[in-house]
Amino acid sequence: MNTPHVVVVMGVAGTGKTTIGPLLAARYGVPYAEADDFHPPANIAKMSAGTPLTDDDRWPWLDAIGDWAHGRGGLGGVVSCSALKRSYRDRLRSAAPGVVFVHLTGDRALVEDRMSHRQGHFMPTALLDSQFATLQPLGPDETGVAVDVTGSPEEITERALAALRALPEPAP
Repeated sequence: MNTPHVVVVMGVAGTGKTTIGPLLAARYGVPYAEADDFHPPANIAKMSAGTPLTDDDRWPWLDAIGDWAHGRGGLGGVVSCSALKRSYRDRLRSAAPGVVFVHLTGDRALVEDRMSHRQGHFMPTALLDSQFATLQPLGPDETGVAVDVTGSPEEITERALAALRALPEPAP
């Protein structure tokens, strides 16, 4: 992938979406959007209380992210979004068919350790098991790459960029 598309940085909580997303956006010279900013207050309250969101909670949130991605079509952009289920990614693709996914992957112990050290985030580590249970990795028919999250943010970003460069350009 040589031209800026809309890249969705996905994965369970604590994999570094909010760290890697802005780094990718800066490297591509495109805007970054934080998916958490698209959540309505009721969703944030629910997660802050340790209650997992339902799909009904997520649809308007995914639609708002999809609208942002659609608006960036042909211009490029990077947005973080857990996008844990295939149906969530399908919803994003229905709004913005050209999105490309970067799935940040890591083992549970590493992710939990990172989550336990971050400050001021509403997602408690108690919800990590539900995140891993919900996760459906990218399918072979989904445009995207899986990137391991061991190492520094710069190393992870470089791996993501290299993996994205290796993707074939989509047909116009």
